[in-house]
Amino acid sequence: MKNILKKGTALLLVSLLITAALAGCGAKSDAGKGNNSLQPVTLNEVAHSIFYAPMYVAIEEGYFAEEGIDLTLVTGFGADKTMTAVLTDEADIGFMGSESTIYTYAGGTQDYVVNFAQLTQRAGNFLVSRQPIDSFSWDMVKGSTVLGGRAGGRQGTM
Repeated sequence: MKNILKKGTALLLVSLLITAALAGCGAKSDAGKGNNSLQPVTLNEVAHSIFYAPMYVAIEEGYFAEEGIDLTLVTGFGADKTMTAVLTDEADIGFMGSESTIYTYAGGTQDYVVNFAQLTQRAGNFLVSRQPIDSFSWDMVKGSTVLGGRAGGRQGTM
């Protein structure tokens, strides 16, 4: 009798597991099929960055459309411009650092934005050279002038 009860319980558990597993295998919704059902989203990125490469690939491969999103990508060319685009409803999402959020909140903005994700741990800055360097060392740039990567970027001497 105990064996029948154990087998029955095991069979019930296996049936529940299989049912739960198959429930996740249902047909995809029609969200991405046909332009009428796509949700328009404007994303304003502060600058093009190699760190966003997976997003660029997803856009090109149509992954956003498959998920029902009609994504428009705009480059703000500065956190101030990206924040302005979000605050004025020109953009739904802004990729930028938290500084602009802090500045606008501290400035008394009533409808401030909320940072909800961190995409990178570092700024997307790269040190480049006009000539190839086989064995780079930071000592090589001491005393050099380093230019910022965009208008308004910080210039400094190392």
